[in-house]
Amino acid sequence: MIDRREFLGTLAAVVPALRGRGTGTPVNEWGAPVFDLHFHLRPQPASNLAHLDGAGVTKANLLTRGDALAQVTELQAAAPGRFTWFGSSDVTKPEAEQVLTQAVKDGAQGFGELKFHVAADGPELRRIYALAGDLRVPLLIHFQEVDHFPNEGAWSTGYARTFESILKAYPKTTFIGHADAFWANVSADYRNEAAYPTGPIKRGGVTDKLLGDYPNLFGDLSANSGNNAMSRDAAFTADFLKRHQDKLMFGSDCSCADGHGGGVSQNNNPTAARMAGKCVARETLSLLKQATAADVFQKIVWGNAHQRLRIPA
Repeated sequence: MIDRREFLGTLAAVVPALRGRGTGTPVNEWGAPVFDLHFHLRPQPASNLAHLDGAGVTKANLLTRGDALAQVTELQAAAPGRFTWFGSSDVTKPEAEQVLTQAVKDGAQGFGELKFHVAADGPELRRIYALAGDLRVPLLIHFQEVDHFPNEGAWSTGYARTFESILKAYPKTTFIGHADAFWANVSADYRNEAAYPTGPIKRGGVTDKLLGDYPNLFGDLSANSGNNAMSRDAAFTADFLKRHQDKLMFGSDCSCADGHGGGVSQNNNPTAARMAGKCVARETLSLLKQATAADVFQKIVWGNAHQRLRIPA
């Protein structure tokens, strides 16, 4: 992992190139500008823009870990208008609330990605839910019940069983759901048997119901999980995207190098082999383009995120 000094040194060397690319208007190949809600800050500065430009993405929300303010600030200065960011902190540590509050003071638009080996309704995350509500910022949470790798462990567990109670308990908090358990539960027959189930979707799934019933829950369509759920059943997908058009946001969570599938995609996750050699951003944008009318597509890939994050569009 590149450290702060090395990051800044590398960035200083490439700023002229970044300025030229970052201030230009990307080719609008998707028929609408695109905002990537789920883009992990990359250690090499130029690689952040390489993926955006390669995938035809206009702007991205950087998901950060630890003290990343200097990296974010320098990247935003090098490519004005192209990056917002979320802050994150280990929710098991006593200083988590202080760290996240400071991140918002420093310009973070929200919290995320919150991905920790704790229960979704446990005390560690409950205090963060309350903080996000008080600060009026959204939080993006990773729900996963099935290992991708041996002994990986689960993240934010108990989503299908307990999360409705959280939505009721924290009505001022804006939740953005993401990952395997969130998206597999669009189908009513999901029982944590696989990370990425396949086949037709049974109507009445937990996620479908919660998105419809709770105004404080939104969906991040990123990663293999979002793409897989929307690829399973074309008739369901078209109806789902139309019904929840104001609650869904495009994200990539793609680790390919160039926006065209080069390098390692999905962090070499063996259970996401269907994305090998592909850019998740491109795959999901193509899927959304085919499954929606132009106005719905524009909401999902641009308008909804700007409204939720309170970013001038």
